[in-house]
Amino acid sequence: MTAPLWTPSPEQIAAANLTRFIEQVRALGGDAAGIDGYDDLYRWSIANLELFWLAVRRFCGLVVGPNDPGVACERPLVGRSRVAPPDPELGPRWFVGTRLNFAENLLRFADDREAIVSWNERGARRGLTYRELNAEVARVAEALRAMGVGVGDRVAGFMPNLPETIIAMLAATSLGAIWSSCSPDFGVNGVLDRFGQIEPKVLFCADAYLYNGREIDCLARVKEIAEKIPAIERVVVVGYIDPEPELAGIRGATRWSDLGASTADGSAAIPFESLPFDHPVYIMYSSGTTGLPKCMVHGAGGTLLQHLKELVLHTDLTRDDRIFYFTTCGWMMWNWLVSSLAVGATVVLYDGAALLSHRAILWDMAEAERITVFGTSAKWLALSEKAGLAPADSHDLSSLKSILSTGSPLAAHSYDYVYSRVKPDVRLSSISGGTDIVSCFALGNPIGPVYRGEIQVRGLGMKVEVFDDDGKSVVGQQGELVCTAPFPSMPVAFWNDPDGSRYHAAYFDYYPNVWRHGDWAEITAHGGAVIYGRSDATLNPGGVRIGTAEIYRQVEQLPEIVESLVIGQNIPGEGGEDVRIVLFVRLAEGARLDDALEDRIRARIRANASPHHVPKKIIQVADIPRTISGKITELAVRDVVHGREVKNRDALANPQALELFRDLPELAT
Repeated sequence: MTAPLWTPSPEQIAAANLTRFIEQVRALGGDAAGIDGYDDLYRWSIANLELFWLAVRRFCGLVVGPNDPGVACERPLVGRSRVAPPDPELGPRWFVGTRLNFAENLLRFADDREAIVSWNERGARRGLTYRELNAEVARVAEALRAMGVGVGDRVAGFMPNLPETIIAMLAATSLGAIWSSCSPDFGVNGVLDRFGQIEPKVLFCADAYLYNGREIDCLARVKEIAEKIPAIERVVVVGYIDPEPELAGIRGATRWSDLGASTADGSAAIPFESLPFDHPVYIMYSSGTTGLPKCMVHGAGGTLLQHLKELVLHTDLTRDDRIFYFTTCGWMMWNWLVSSLAVGATVVLYDGAALLSHRAILWDMAEAERITVFGTSAKWLALSEKAGLAPADSHDLSSLKSILSTGSPLAAHSYDYVYSRVKPDVRLSSISGGTDIVSCFALGNPIGPVYRGEIQVRGLGMKVEVFDDDGKSVVGQQGELVCTAPFPSMPVAFWNDPDGSRYHAAYFDYYPNVWRHGDWAEITAHGGAVIYGRSDATLNPGGVRIGTAEIYRQVEQLPEIVESLVIGQNIPGEGGEDVRIVLFVRLAEGARLDDALEDRIRARIRANASPHHVPKKIIQVADIPRTISGKITELAVRDVVHGREVKNRDALANPQALELFRDLPELAT
């Protein structure tokens, strides 16, 4: 069996939140009394869902209203096979009778510890204590109340990753309003496709944002957005670049600084609205590259409970930690990161480009802020390796305990990079889930080993399996990632989907009563997981199903290749249509796709994957299209290659790159 890259010390295991949680669960007696380690706890958690989520709630100290019934689910889940959209008759509905407020749980601390630290790509730093954060939320909440915002109203953020974004979200949710955000690099149509569906009453924005040395104006787009969404009554403008931004022509506009007086000592009481456990807190969106984005409504209690489980138990977060995730406000990792406030940790934000030519700014920030949990994307780690960054040699990362990675599968060579060039004694936890569940299906384990190329464990309370083509659960074999039991962070609804038909079609049409997530995956012998890519983007040459990540893992280790994208192209074959693998590569400056490089690419794939993985065509391109959140978009490229319309180009960060793939002569033969 392969040796682990990292194993926790006895001292780390003894000090972990997860160890204390196991002790608490053992005290329940019965079949919990014999739990010894993570694997036993996982098996118990999925066999005893109600007891497990009650234990998480108690351990993490959820702030709830009086006269709470303390019942996890309205009817027993044990023995039930049904997993379906929450339904008044069929369920599952969690903690019926429990009332809470999402913002109150994130603002349970009000002392002088740092709550938020914010950096931008110029190195500018700001900090807010928990006391100051409470005062600012009270100020903005009172202003929103004066604007008529109340329970169920939508409040939207078209914002950079700033403290004001968190403050606005907390102020809105303290009143029972529903928060929704997207990043300021969206075009007008991309924003309209999202906010136009949910009709927010108030829009928060900034005058501009920073990216790669540029100040990019937001207000011209905001003016058009406000004109085209009549439901927007007020626009609140944060002066990020200009302290006194020009508001002329923006309907209903006011400056953030004019919202009202703050109590510097944080003494102002915030009138938290007490609401049902499943009251909507967030509306989030699918990528929208194949049509109008789906609007997924997430409940306050389920989101909070799941996030606390993942932060406290799987990430080992405490009040003494300083946690960072590189994210925009349009990616679910922002929502996940912000929930760290409920633990009392310090949340570190960053606005700007992640890789700057003149400085390794994120590692500079990690050193200066003594970050203990550093979150990023698999793509950023791969590009850092290509750029030759070696923070182990250039930075003091002695405070760093854990590196988290998500957004796409983390390649095995990136594990090698982290342990050789970043920090040899760090816990590297690849995590995988999605906006659909605003959380993870598979993630880290502070008391267990890290194996090369594997996500450590399946999440507690998440009955995650992999199904083969016959719908049978398999281990050590690739297939569809599914969840076969209910969990609290399922969306409570889709917006404008009164009969639940769109919700049901998104996850439950493929396997009856089973959540099909859309990932092509494998459960490993260690009990961990490997994600091979999206199942709707898997390749099928000659009837052999292949995950795209298997090809990326080989190709992107070659120094000449910056990044790549692979699709299956439909072509005529014997007895009907067949599929051939086409690999597109973006090369490093000065590199050229000649016969020798093509031969090396094919040889590496053949030797390290299989002959089935070898592309029939390799084509050099100048750019690769990606979504706003930075994920390459295989489906959009596949549509262009096959002459199909890409329905929502505004969901892409660089939609012009799609034209590089249209009518390529190399694909005509």
